[in-house]
Amino acid sequence: MSTYEGRNVVITGGSSGFGLTTAAALVDGGARVLITGRTQSTLDAAVTQLGEAAIGVRSDAGSVADVEALADRVKTEFGTIDALFVNAGIPYFAPFEAVTEQAYDEVFAINAKGPYFTVQKLAPLLNPGSGVVLTTSVVNVVGYPMVSVYAATKAALRLMARSLGRELLPAGIRVNAVSPGPIDTGILDRNLPPEVAAQTKAQMAADNPMGRFGRPDEIARAVLFLAFEATFTTGAELTVDGGASQL
Repeated sequence: MSTYEGRNVVITGGSSGFGLTTAAALVDGGARVLITGRTQSTLDAAVTQLGEAAIGVRSDAGSVADVEALADRVKTEFGTIDALFVNAGIPYFAPFEAVTEQAYDEVFAINAKGPYFTVQKLAPLLNPGSGVVLTTSVVNVVGYPMVSVYAATKAALRLMARSLGRELLPAGIRVNAVSPGPIDTGILDRNLPPEVAAQTKAQMAADNPMGRFGRPDEIARAVLFLAFEATFTTGAELTVDGGASQL
């Protein structure tokens, strides 16, 4: 019997990066997975890669209406679920003095409000013993320039893991967080000018105690541990950052 045979899992932000890597590990282990993303072409490519055990749903994490529609779709497709990986989010790089109100509101809507209501709307579908995993970041404990708004949203998620972990205990649901450091997903290349991205990556690798970027599969293994194996753990944050926040 495969490791995740008969398990149903939802991954928001599962069409790329370590969300997709986690989905692939689950499918390889026998699970059925529903992934979300905001870009239809990227979502379609991810579902093609994952195969028949995967369902793709276009959903904007910053829209509560989309989150409610997602919950309805999950109920239709799966009935109940065994794990929820709340991974949808966007990066935002800007110096403090250049942050606009519009950008601030957008980042908080997608990175903080979206996860909160995703857990709220999908919690009734989680089986007792299920695990919820939120994606935080090393920047919620270490101060870096250019990411003040993004860091604040990730700090909010860290506290959500604690507070929702407490509130969902009566339902037998665990809530934890995975905190990635620099992971080689291509996100810097997609969001920064080429020369800035190259300089930033070189500096981040040099500054990391392990001297390198992490791999998406290293995050996926941590997520799956929290979702399924850490049966006596809730409200915790597992750092996967090469020691950046610890050493």
